[in-house]
Amino acid sequence: MDTIPNTTNYMTAGFVVSFLTLGIYVLSIYIRNKNLKRDLDLLEDMEKSEKK
Repeated sequence: MDTIPNTTNYMTAGFVVSFLTLGIYVLSIYIRNKNLKRDLDLLEDMEKSEKK
């Protein structure tokens, strides 16, 4: 009778890689959103100054 190999380490490594990838993705979206808001504020300020 064959024994089932222990693959717990591979599963744990897979979860770590998955969560790190997800974390980097969420951080990237957060930074992009912050930069877009800053750009939008700058464009709105430029538009207000042109109207004066």
